[in-house]
Amino acid sequence: MFRTLRTNLMAAAGLIAACALAGPADAASPQIFAPVNENVLTTLAPNVHSDATPQNDRGRAADDLRLDDMMLLLHRTDAQEQALNKFMQEQQNSSSPNYHKWLTAKQFGKRFGLARSDVDAIRAWLTGHGFSVHAMPEGGRTINFSGTAGQVRDAFHTEIHMLADGHYANMSIPQMPTALAPAVVGVVKLNNFMPHSNIIGRTNFTYTGSGGKIEHAIVPEDLATIYNVNPVFSGGNTGQGVTIVVIEDSNVAHTSDWTTFRTKFGLSGFTSGSFTQVHPTGTVGCSDPGVGGAEDEANLDAQWASAGAPSAAIVLASCRDTTQFGGFLALENLVNGASPPPVVSISYGTGEEADGQTENQFISSLYQQASSEGISVFVSSGDEGSAENDRRGANPSHGISISGWQSTAFNTSVGGTDFADTFLGTSKKYWNKTNTANFGSAKSYMPEMPWDDSCANVPLSTFKGFATPYGSAGYCNNGGPHSSVAGSGGPSNCATGVGTGGLINGTCAGWPKPSWQKLVGVPKDNVRDTPDVSLMAANGLWGHYYVFCDTSGGTCGSDPSTWPGAGGTSFASPIWAGFMALIVHAKGASQGLVNPTLYSLANDEYGRKGSKACDSSSKKTSKPNTTCIFYDVTLGDNDVNCVGTVNCYLPSGTAGVLSTSDATYDPAYATGKGYDFATGIGTVNVANLVNAWP
Repeated sequence: MFRTLRTNLMAAAGLIAACALAGPADAASPQIFAPVNENVLTTLAPNVHSDATPQNDRGRAADDLRLDDMMLLLHRTDAQEQALNKFMQEQQNSSSPNYHKWLTAKQFGKRFGLARSDVDAIRAWLTGHGFSVHAMPEGGRTINFSGTAGQVRDAFHTEIHMLADGHYANMSIPQMPTALAPAVVGVVKLNNFMPHSNIIGRTNFTYTGSGGKIEHAIVPEDLATIYNVNPVFSGGNTGQGVTIVVIEDSNVAHTSDWTTFRTKFGLSGFTSGSFTQVHPTGTVGCSDPGVGGAEDEANLDAQWASAGAPSAAIVLASCRDTTQFGGFLALENLVNGASPPPVVSISYGTGEEADGQTENQFISSLYQQASSEGISVFVSSGDEGSAENDRRGANPSHGISISGWQSTAFNTSVGGTDFADTFLGTSKKYWNKTNTANFGSAKSYMPEMPWDDSCANVPLSTFKGFATPYGSAGYCNNGGPHSSVAGSGGPSNCATGVGTGGLINGTCAGWPKPSWQKLVGVPKDNVRDTPDVSLMAANGLWGHYYVFCDTSGGTCGSDPSTWPGAGGTSFASPIWAGFMALIVHAKGASQGLVNPTLYSLANDEYGRKGSKACDSSSKKTSKPNTTCIFYDVTLGDNDVNCVGTVNCYLPSGTAGVLSTSDATYDPAYATGKGYDFATGIGTVNVANLVNAWP
């Protein structure tokens, strides 16, 4: 039976009461005492990818198959875990002497790393099996090593097999000598599956713009108008002096695309803004990835982060994919380097169950170290509604699932909305007939609803004249679009344990609910709920989408209506990172994990019953109150169609809708007062947020 990680999970949620951290911590207590006996083994935490199944198995890989940048995730002592948890709580407590006392990587490793004797014992065992063991990062959370499939089989008693789709993966959970196991969580990855980026190409399903004019496309000027960023800009705060890092595994082919974007949309006047591409060096290997399939992601991340904070220094940090995602190799070197950035955005993801417990734990520990150093980590929630394990399938069948890349307690999860003006028939109220010199046309903030391209979406099915999205007479069974493309959100449900083939079953369990996640609407489910906040992320269903410059995949000529158009929470995350840069500039310092502050401000605004004055979709008022920090999205849902018997309400017909109940209609998920799985706290009035930030 694999070893559970109770202490790590509780620390991630901020639930442990612990002793004070006074000065430099004592040296860690050793956890390894007995001599290594290769015949007495312990099964480590699960790390088998969900696609590594007998049906996909194509036989054992060659023994000389190279696996670079494997990682052992290390297990600190209970006392260290408790001390780290308490210290990080104090970092966000303004009455504590440790408030915003950010650690360096060296301090993090000294206080919360393994005893030197334990590290030496593990390294000696790895080298004894022929692995090349790399220098240990300052933070002391992992040991990186490289080797072959044959060495993995010999040391960890699991075979690497080739799969039907060309990937390779281990087919069983690794084991290692019991003597060493107390200091090891598990092997992070033994496969070459990589995450998907959260970008969705433009569609014109419902609404088509007139001529070549960008009537409902979103450009930086629209963003600043709708979310009230202009007062911050006019006050002299455009993010100057702040660095935003976008994490990638691809370069952009033409750095001039960033310049073209800024020039075309009126941002070039912010001369402090800059864009660089780096491949961070450090103890973890990082080689230049070149230009890969995620170049469009890299371009839009850099451009729209700059739209949120046009004077910020945008740094694209990328490494080549190996056994690990190249972006995480880059982030490892950044958090273990001498000058960690204040703000990071990540727009990739994979389902909790697909990644497996060890990788989920690694991601959490990576963000945890980042937060302790003052880094604010923003991660896109995903573009699959609550059906992450179906990876944008036409007919999801694996039930409710979310991305493990955004479900930790140490990042801000950013979901997606769409504007509701087309649905409400009020477009003329919110859009000018002509564009400005910078191609903006938005007049003001406008009502929002969750971004959702599926027939299961109630506003869409209603707009098309159907009483319900489900049933034989419903929209999903009468020509509605079968798609799981929607802003993601839902409860953590398989951060630990093992499911089966994409299903959340077996021993699956979610991350515990963080102590700061308290707000009207937050369910009493005892697990981490996502997203935290949202922003426009639509890809054109109702006529709203983003434009960006990517000359490798299109043209960036004089008419932006011909530029690439897309949506996805890939846009929302770097934009929120840009907004965070404005806060960092205003306060003159890094802010670390921002969720405690976001939820505290939301509690002040929403109270125990929600706020009608800040309702984005209220029919009683034309617009939310100008004093609102957050706009509470209460119209619509992010539900998607489905088939099968897992979280699928299918009373008749062939297509159902994702539901928390198979027997009754309980859509996954509808909006509501305050917090909801479709949009989190909601969207934002940036000027009010910056002004209210404590």
